[in-house]
Amino acid sequence: MAPLESARRRRGHRTHRVAVLLVTLLAGLVALPGVATAAPAAQLNAADMTLLNGVRLAGLWEMPAGQMAAEKGQSARVREIGAEIARQHEQLDLLVVAAANKLGTTLPTDATAEQKGWLGEMQEATGAQFDQIFVTRLRVAHGKIFPVIGAVRAATRDATVRKLADQTNKFVTDHMLMLESTGLVRWQQMPPAAMPPAQSDSLIAAAQAGAPARPTASVGTTVVWMVFLLALGVGGYATWRILRRN
Repeated sequence: MAPLESARRRRGHRTHRVAVLLVTLLAGLVALPGVATAAPAAQLNAADMTLLNGVRLAGLWEMPAGQMAAEKGQSARVREIGAEIARQHEQLDLLVVAAANKLGTTLPTDATAEQKGWLGEMQEATGAQFDQIFVTRLRVAHGKIFPVIGAVRAATRDATVRKLADQTNKFVTDHMLMLESTGLVRWQQMPPAAMPPAQSDSLIAAAQAGAPARPTASVGTTVVWMVFLLALGVGGYATWRILRRN
């Protein structure tokens, strides 16, 4: 009787093993796909990158523009403002580079063709003409990025981007006030104020507004799926072997 009782215990043990294995495989089917498709903890969208790139590009052309104004500006005020704007953009450039490094993204390393054209325009100008071009170009540029800062600050989901927006806002506001203090801003020639489009409360609009700047697929996701499929195959084969023995 002892051998029969032992045999029954072995069959019960095998049945328990089969049940545990099946439960484990089912749990894997539910849990692992969710893990494989999980989004990164910190995901930048297109608006976030617009701010980062815009701040970086502003420094790449406004630093040399400010240095140029400090050297060849006709009025003492323009020379003073040029030196201060160049100095402050050096600080802002350090902040945006630090933010990009923290977020693991890259930034432009050269000014745009349009910005280089503005610098060339300033290099050719002298006297009062230079002062006017310097103030006009910088004031228009600051006016364009100013609403971008507010929009990103209001909606970004990333704390690092919010902090950069706050820091940038202080610099840009200060620069606009300095440029306006020269009395050279031609308000009639400034671009008209553009109101942002009416926002929609739909989930589709919210998803489009937060569209990622780059694909979220990664090597890590592929590896997780490969491991999952391999484990599924091995588990299935082991289950078949146990059932066959029984």
